[in-house]
Amino acid sequence: MPTDITSPPSRRRLPRWATSFGPQIIAALLVGLILGLLAKNTGHTAETPNALGTTLATLGSSYVALLRAAVVPLIFTAVVSSIANLRAVNNAARLAGQTLLWFAITALISVLIGIVLGVVFQPGSGTDAAQPDEYTGSTGSWTAFLTGLIPANFLGIQASSRVAESGDVTTSLSFNVLQILVVAVAVGIAALKVGKAAEPFLTFNASALAVIQKVLWWIIRIAPLGTVGLIGNAVAVYGWDTIGSLGKFTLAIYVGLALVLFAVYPVLIKAHGLSVKQYFSGAWPAIQLAFVSRSSVGTLPLTQRIAERNLGVPRGYASFAVPLGATTKMDGCAAIYPAISAIFVAQFFGIDLTLTQYLLIALVSVLGSAATAGTTGAVVMLTLTLSTLGLPLAGVGLLLAVDPILDMGRTAVNVAGQALIPTIVAKREGILDTTLYDAQRTGDPFADDSVLDAAASSDGASNDGISVVR
Repeated sequence: MPTDITSPPSRRRLPRWATSFGPQIIAALLVGLILGLLAKNTGHTAETPNALGTTLATLGSSYVALLRAAVVPLIFTAVVSSIANLRAVNNAARLAGQTLLWFAITALISVLIGIVLGVVFQPGSGTDAAQPDEYTGSTGSWTAFLTGLIPANFLGIQASSRVAESGDVTTSLSFNVLQILVVAVAVGIAALKVGKAAEPFLTFNASALAVIQKVLWWIIRIAPLGTVGLIGNAVAVYGWDTIGSLGKFTLAIYVGLALVLFAVYPVLIKAHGLSVKQYFSGAWPAIQLAFVSRSSVGTLPLTQRIAERNLGVPRGYASFAVPLGATTKMDGCAAIYPAISAIFVAQFFGIDLTLTQYLLIALVSVLGSAATAGTTGAVVMLTLTLSTLGLPLAGVGLLLAVDPILDMGRTAVNVAGQALIPTIVAKREGILDTTLYDAQRTGDPFADDSVLDAAASSDGASNDGISVVR
């Protein structure tokens, strides 16, 4: 007797908005905010943590630790590959020069906005605080910054030991990101000079980069969980009281960030004949992740992917410009933030700044952006700026109280600029895929290359509105 063969019942799928990255991050922000307020109202503090607060802190710190674990191999392999990929780009020297020029132009505009806001808002005035005689914390100077570029060893490893009250000694290892960057640049240039003999090494490096990026994609996909912990812990520990005590400073920073992100960048986009709406819809996944992860380097794979697939930047150029931007293009951390912070510290301690010092703020911000190196936080850049201006370094510790809150906005602006500059330069050089730039944003930026390649061969290099960039 014949058996009826029926197709299996189709599984019920969640609506598209429930599985998209953006709505997941927004939902995580709300959940983190609610849980953070709950932990704060149930007595959680940094000194007396409760169970909920500890859970949020562990969840957030674990996610950041996962991102940082991938930073060192990602920076090395990405920078070496970015330099090697210049072989396949026409007018490579011109593209590199244009990229660095626009990095400097947008940094200068951002720091000027920061200076104006610092003068207008007067965030540190009226405190009448006495200038401290000395500051025992970390210090920075141009000499220390320049000598710090010289690698102590191939991996830039630094060891530090701490003696606990019990007498136990613990040693931890850290990596100097700037030194890793210098080593990677030297290796990449050497590989270009060597030529054919370096092909096996470059092939291995490209393979290692692909593996590292795959692991980082898995980390990025759990960003909503990390968001709950990061936002929740920030609210639970700092609450609204601390933010209120530095309210004018925090407001000035976010006004500056908003002006750059929603005024300066759109003007540059329109000036190059591109759609502002298409830029933000294409870059928004990376901007969102940067906001919660507080790491330009951790967001690098997503930034490069949206630059290629959403904004139409050719892969050969994007693989050079985006990694370079992730380590040196910091309009938030290295331009707006140090400018307003330096003015705040001067006003807080009753110090009048001269015209020369204002010019120094602009110079340090434009030339010293590599000091932030794409990692979380901008303390290095702030210390460098205060040291160069001769301002009290006690201001560093003063501003650390609200640094996590500020760092989210700073990093979001950083990443937005890192996606913008390659787009602008590609448009100016006539290599931007404007069809892809203007395409409808219905695709998944997390889709594997193999999936898109298969779609490209079957229906003309397009899958749900995201084309494959060769």
